[in-house]
Amino acid sequence: MDAREITTDEPDPRAIAAERLTFFADAVIAIAITLLALELPVPTGNTNHLVLHSLSANRGEYISFVISFYVIGFYWAHHHKVFRYVTVLGGRLVFLTLLWLFMLVLTPFATRMLSGDGGFQVRFVFYAIVQALAGLVWLLMVLQIQRNRLYRADTPPDLFKNAYFGTGGLAAGFLLSIPFAFFLSDYAYDLWIAVPIATALVGRRFFKQR
Repeated sequence: MDAREITTDEPDPRAIAAERLTFFADAVIAIAITLLALELPVPTGNTNHLVLHSLSANRGEYISFVISFYVIGFYWAHHHKVFRYVTVLGGRLVFLTLLWLFMLVLTPFATRMLSGDGGFQVRFVFYAIVQALAGLVWLLMVLQIQRNRLYRADTPPDLFKNAYFGTGGLAAGFLLSIPFAFFLSDYAYDLWIAVPIATALVGRRFFKQR
């Protein structure tokens, strides 16, 4: 019997590589979120009043934690939606994934920078650049998947468009907030919320019309 006619149940090595990359990304993201929580200050005081005062005094760090937790969770959710359909690796996907994960691992440090005292513009811009780069690298990852056809045949047709709109809006919000930090600092944080919401609404309207 010809050896080429022998069939085996061994999985495709390319599919295993794609799955391992997904598991690795999940692990790194979990570590990044854990590092966020470890840096949270524990309120101090031997009375209720002092504990509440300590909570209020550290509210900047708690708010920064919530922002970063949301951002990392947002990226993970989109990563999960897209990579469940990725079957093989190709192009620069592995390199871009490592670069993207580097930005997410850097987020806990950027969060501590953001919640620090003094030098608002430097702290704010550093955080915004880290998150904007994470979003832009993610968009390049999606582009690599789409361009090199690294996805399954049953991939939903709007999967990539949703990824572009969702993450693109988040990255745009961080990028646009940078000049606001210097000229209209009171509204800089608002762009982190307003631009992604506006982009999501436009994207939803676009897909609904189609």
